[in-house]
Amino acid sequence: MTAVIVVCTGNVCRSPIAEGLLRRATEHRPIGAPITVSSAGTAGWEGSPATPEAVEAAAERGVDISGHIATRLRPGMAAGADLVLCMAREHRDLIARDEPEAAGRAFSLKELVRLLEDGARAAATPAARIAAAARARAGAPLTPHPDEDIADPLGLPLDGYRAIASELDDWIDRLVPALFDPAPAALVAGET
Repeated sequence: MTAVIVVCTGNVCRSPIAEGLLRRATEHRPIGAPITVSSAGTAGWEGSPATPEAVEAAAERGVDISGHIATRLRPGMAAGADLVLCMAREHRDLIARDEPEAAGRAFSLKELVRLLEDGARAAATPAARIAAAARARAGAPLTPHPDEDIADPLGLPLDGYRAIASELDDWIDRLVPALFDPAPAALVAGET
């Protein structure tokens, strides 16, 4: 089983939308181990529902998050996941600091997609691809990509949430095949 936890700040906007989109994108995977998806917030608004705008923006993309209840990221949650998919570098860095055993499995969404598309997806399994991405990140220059984060829409009008939901949908559409589909033979053989 591949357990994915999606992390943002309050667990009422970005991560519930991303959780719903990722769950939808992976629920009918014909190959590989089952995938579980959950979410939490580094400063989670424990017990709060997703914002009405997040619920509406997700619904417009065919995902129902109306029953979402916010959870605060607790010690051990990140360490217990196979992948910690963060909405921003600050979340990834907090996890690396607080749960160093999970640092090699914690990535911002955009960072992981870029690393996978740059070659880490040549590995055979999702776990091996995550490990390859962590090695690639460790060997990369310390200059972060300027557009690494998914912006927090909290306080924005519905159109802001729609833009974030669209961005999340696009990145998740890239993530799922790069992480879970069999690698093309040319990648496995080392061709470009």
